[in-house]
Amino acid sequence: MSERKAYPLRISEELWKEIQRLAAADMRSVNAQIEVLLREAVERRKKKPS
Repeated sequence: MSERKAYPLRISEELWKEIQRLAAADMRSVNAQIEVLLREAVERRKKKPS
């Protein structure tokens, strides 16, 4: 497994609650859910024409 980078994150309470809801629905931790969402966003950006 690749090394992980710790990074403090400031996030609004509203967004945090939404991520918690999504994480629970997918049976993931909030940290894992944030990583999944970031990966999906990066992949979408890669596919977007410049």
